[in-house]
Amino acid sequence: MSDQDSYEDIIEDEMDEDISSLEDKPQDEETSSVITGEDLGSLNPDTPVYRLRLVYSNETFLAVWPGEALLPGGMVVLPTRYGRDLAQVIGPIQKHGQAMGEFAKIDRPASGEDLEKAKSHKEQEKEAFSICREKIKDHRLEMKLVSVHYLLEESKILFFFTAENRVDFRELVKDLVGIFKTRIELRQIGVRDESRVVGGLGVCGRGYCCHAVSDKLKPVSIKMAKDQNLSLNSMKISGPCGRLLCCLSYEHLFYNEQRRIIPQEGCKISFDGSVWKVTEVNVVLGKLKLVTEDGRYMQLPTSAFEKAEGRWSVKPGSAAL
Repeated sequence: MSDQDSYEDIIEDEMDEDISSLEDKPQDEETSSVITGEDLGSLNPDTPVYRLRLVYSNETFLAVWPGEALLPGGMVVLPTRYGRDLAQVIGPIQKHGQAMGEFAKIDRPASGEDLEKAKSHKEQEKEAFSICREKIKDHRLEMKLVSVHYLLEESKILFFFTAENRVDFRELVKDLVGIFKTRIELRQIGVRDESRVVGGLGVCGRGYCCHAVSDKLKPVSIKMAKDQNLSLNSMKISGPCGRLLCCLSYEHLFYNEQRRIIPQEGCKISFDGSVWKVTEVNVVLGKLKLVTEDGRYMQLPTSAFEKAEGRWSVKPGSAAL
């Protein structure tokens, strides 16, 4: 290995360490708020399946309802891991083959009384948010309050917050119980969950992917940015949540598949009496840049390479671009 190669490896290791904080943390792992239990195999093919959304967490999920057809925008009542609550109907799923995993079960369509109660809760949530935020300051807790939610049919208030580390909020809970005279539950969520709940505009000018495109928070890694030859500048590949952009995963499968059939960066190939090293792979343009130790460089299309017995070579008659 040359001194130049060693230097490049050291620089790359330092960059990896610098941006490693952008990858998901254990506390960022998603936990569904929905109770499921209806397997796809147990469903009658004619049983209607709907996509629903929990408004307070912006989570979407699939649920079954054998009764009268539900209209998009309508509200239904169903059990969640915190208690019975409201969910909004997004629309029906036309083909069960598109629906994977388990299903929630809708109890009933929401009544007018349910909707009035939910409307009243909205005002109470605003007041509870202000009170809790002041109490957090009083106790000097290192936590950020994200949202507050009153359950529809439970005497319980949910407070969602983010924090870098574990927080001892026992005294805070005592204060809140004394004020609201009901059960209090504090739930720590990840920063990506916070973005999904709150929403906002990304650097592209569109709504956050996790809020407006897909609420399923799939892991995003630094390797995805590397495979796409993106700048490893943390400001360019991270979102407002401080984690890697969700959209890095959208085209990763394409890049991953293409890279399997072409030489990679660092690969050395003998051509025209010299040893060439691949320094850049442009998957979109279908071009590779190669250099020699004496500084010469050339570009070749990916179609100019072939692999035999585990070694890459340039096809006869291929000309540099």
